[in-house]
Amino acid sequence: MFDGLMQPTHLLFVLVIALIVLGPKRLPEAGRGLGEAIRGFKESISETAASSDERPPDAE
Repeated sequence: MFDGLMQPTHLLFVLVIALIVLGPKRLPEAGRGLGEAIRGFKESISETAASSDERPPDAE
């Protein structure tokens, strides 16, 4: 179903639609915000994985 979803033509189409919707002035701001959100998500995932590795197993 999702074969070839990330082809260059699809990415170009998404960028053109984003440019039309957001405009040339707000597009870099939106990209920056998206990058910060992804970076924060990755950091929280790695912190969660690190804390679960350090936690001793529960004794039942």
